[in-house]
Amino acid sequence: MADTDLKNLTDRYVAVWSEPDPERRRAAIRELWSPDAVHILQPPQEMRQAAEGLGFDRLVLEARGYDALELRVTRAYEEFVAPGAFVFRSRGDAERLHDVVKFRWEMVARGGGDASGIGLEILMLGADGRIVSDYQFIEG
Repeated sequence: MADTDLKNLTDRYVAVWSEPDPERRRAAIRELWSPDAVHILQPPQEMRQAAEGLGFDRLVLEARGYDALELRVTRAYEEFVAPGAFVFRSRGDAERLHDVVKFRWEMVARGGGDASGIGLEILMLGADGRIVSDYQFIEG
């Protein structure tokens, strides 16, 4: 994958989380992910601690397939972007090793400034170049 293709993939990935139009968001999800793809989120530390307090030694959040992926992306959009407070952007550090892509993204105030949130994305790509597994770690 050429650097321009890698940049295009990560730019499209980050953009889908900020897409206001539901139809375009749905189409972008189908272009980026395979039909049975999975998005796995390592929950933020406070959620993991709450789960531990309930006796769960491991908490993993998972969305599988287009409907679940669309719900996941839409909820993140509604919570962080739609109110007008934040936007998501790539940190421009994408790397690829065979079918694995890793990059960081950040959530920043719409007016600019320091990142309010940072995540690490690990994507496993299928033969058609679409995402089959998406592992998201909230780093800050």
